[in-house]
Amino acid sequence: MKHVILAAGLAVAGTMAAAGDNGLMRKDSALGVTETVDAMVTAMEGAGLTIFARIDHGAGAASIGEDIGASQVLIFGNPKVGTPAIKDDPVSGLYLPLKVLVYEDAMGATKIVYEEPAEMLGKLGGVPKDAAYLNTMAGALAKFTDMAAN
Repeated sequence: MKHVILAAGLAVAGTMAAAGDNGLMRKDSALGVTETVDAMVTAMEGAGLTIFARIDHGAGAASIGEDIGASQVLIFGNPKVGTPAIKDDPVSGLYLPLKVLVYEDAMGATKIVYEEPAEMLGKLGGVPKDAAYLNTMAGALAKFTDMAAN
């Protein structure tokens, strides 16, 4: 797996992200799952993003007597950024708004995972590889997950 230290201005010292061949970015968080998601929500709302949903997979599993550990998905976005993607290719609406998964692994460590927008939307025929919104989305994902991780 390739390790990438995120660019200055988007990275917090010591945060490592690994991108696999499938376009997933993976990071460690020093906080618990709920605290990590809370930190992302606070930062995103402060930046004017919309939080569309917070899905608690761990609570869902517990409701049927199963234990998957703490696991939450945060769904968020900004119509100013997402709308141009959907105008370029309406199927982008299947992938947007953006999502981040935060979960506790088998060792009790908190992990953050999201899909790189260029990888996610790049497989669609109508999304230009050089679309400015891809960089905006990638920068927001990196920034807010880094902020929450530490």
